Amino acid sequence: MGLLDRLRGGRGSSVPVRAEMPAVSGSLLGGQDDLEVVGELAYQAALWRLCGGTLGDRVRCDVVAVLVPEPTNPYDANAIAVQIDSQVVGYLSRATAQEYLPGLQQLMAARGGYIALRGVIVGGGYYDDGPGRLGVWLEHNPADFGVQPASSWRPASPGHPGGDGVMRTGFTEAWLTDAEDDSYDLSWFNDLPEADRPAIAKLRELLAADPDPVDRHFQFAELEARLYRSRDLYESALAEYDEACALHDAEMESICEAFMAKWGKIPLLDTYRQMAVRQQKKKDWEACRWWAERGLALYGQRAAREEAVEDLIKRRNRAIAKLEAAARPESRVRLERPHTAVVSATPSGGVPGAAGQDAEVEVLVCQKCNGRFERMRVRGRKPTLCPACRAAAKA
Repeated sequence: MGLLDRLRGGRGSSVPVRAEMPAVSGSLLGGQDDLEVVGELAYQAALWRLCGGTLGDRVRCDVVAVLVPEPTNPYDANAIAVQIDSQVVGYLSRATAQEYLPGLQQLMAARGGYIALRGVIVGGGYYDDGPGRLGVWLEHNPADFGVQPASSWRPASPGHPGGDGVMRTGFTEAWLTDAEDDSYDLSWFNDLPEADRPAIAKLRELLAADPDPVDRHFQFAELEARLYRSRDLYESALAEYDEACALHDAEMESICEAFMAKWGKIPLLDTYRQMAVRQQKKKDWEACRWWAERGLALYGQRAAREEAVEDLIKRRNRAIAKLEAAARPESRVRLERPHTAVVSATPSGGVPGAAGQDAEVEVLVCQKCNGRFERMRVRGRKPTLCPACRAAAKA
């Protein structure tokens, strides 16, 4: 079973999932910003027990989690475990833990005990090719931990790849074989001005003239990083950043084909994570879902790094849960009486599109031709191809 088979979180059965809130010993803090938990794949059995569900159920289970520093952790002295009902269900990411630990320690000293946050176990479901997994998200106020809200995410520059020895953005691998491969030329990277504004102008010149998909991918990635970094310098930078991401996405099929021809796998496409997080921070859950699903479709089973796919799956599941909760006012969490939201197969428990229900038209984007097409909104997996492309694929 491949990564997508193990991690997909699709539309599942309408079996109710109930769970009582665990008793928490610690100070409970509030907040509206998401705090991501990682490593849940190793704790799936515990998560299913905690939410009371069965493999294949679609789950949205409200919980309270405790942040527990692990200074003796052999892998990371800054590690912060996430416990629900005294069971470890994951950790804060290494970078987040390093950033949050000083503030967490100060809170613990001031309040005389552990710090707890409200959160949700979300995901599950079942696709034709396998059950989905569960993820955990917490809600918090970064300022409580002495952290600025925007500091948890910033676009990555292709010139600064990861150092774990595994292909990340692909820039290092492309750079090392640049001299041997005449199809692209990354020498432009060394010629970029240090200042962002002239570098942005230079990158736009390059994109107007360079036809090679590998070059163009890294030029787009650098342009996106520079534009986002300039968001405080001039007012239009974020709008230009969004436009650059959209243009980048429009060329991604040819870019992925070039990566497959060169390496037989697809490196990190950070644009999709970046845009999903950006929409998540704006609370635009429909857009967050679109960018996550678009990235998943491009990766398929070809991703060089499993965590890139896992990250998008979790963000997609989070967006779905938010959209479903918004569509069902009776399922929204009331802080004074936390409970598990029960997600049924259809809003009325009946057949999607049945008589008596309001029909709604939705606009989708074909992942092959990038054309827009309309269909009646129904529950279930959305088609990824327009009718013309589906017909061509069957021919």
